[in-house]
Amino acid sequence: MAGRAMQRQEGQCHCSAVRFAITTDFPELTTCDCSICTKKNALMVKVHESDFELLQGEESLSEYQFHTMTARHFFCSTCGIYPFHRKRVTPNFVGINVWCLDGFDPTGIPVRATIGKEMD
Repeated sequence: MAGRAMQRQEGQCHCSAVRFAITTDFPELTTCDCSICTKKNALMVKVHESDFELLQGEESLSEYQFHTMTARHFFCSTCGIYPFHRKRVTPNFVGINVWCLDGFDPTGIPVRATIGKEMD
């Protein structure tokens, strides 16, 4: 749904140790069929790193990398929730788990399935 207004949205992990904010107009949401995204059942929005702010909890983040060791997946070391990751193909963008956004409602935002398992 093009034309949504830019908005600042805050989010957090389950235990609130990790808090962050993004600014986006939510042009689309994405799913991914790679081995990790299917297991965590993530629904994501992609934002440029300049539109992402870690508000608290850097010390609570654990990082996981696999395959090419390019994408950087972050998890709260206390509650285990995945709030965001640095993307592999576009490493200056952050993939945000929209289910971690406070009061977020995805209704009306198109969802695009991306292909991750076929990437080299």
